[in-house]
Amino acid sequence: MCLAIPGQVVGIVDEDKRLARVSVTGVQRTVNIALLDGSIPPVAPGDWVLVHVGFAMSRIDEADAMATLALLQELGSEYELEIEEFKASSIQ
Repeated sequence: MCLAIPGQVVGIVDEDKRLARVSVTGVQRTVNIALLDGSIPPVAPGDWVLVHVGFAMSRIDEADAMATLALLQELGSEYELEIEEFKASSIQ
């Protein structure tokens, strides 16, 4: 199962390549935010996004992020597997 997991943008690491550092349950990874180009306001540190296969798919508010994380945690092993895969991932 592939899930989109809420993460909070920590910082923009490469404006030209559209890469941002995102924290998902305390694990930080670089993800591509190009799919959110044109959003108003632009993606910035502190924003919450849904991350799937190394891409921020959409911006969500903090309440939705917390609710989604709580729901995902109820999935048990599927959620744990997704987090382990996120920990092992990287974008160069």
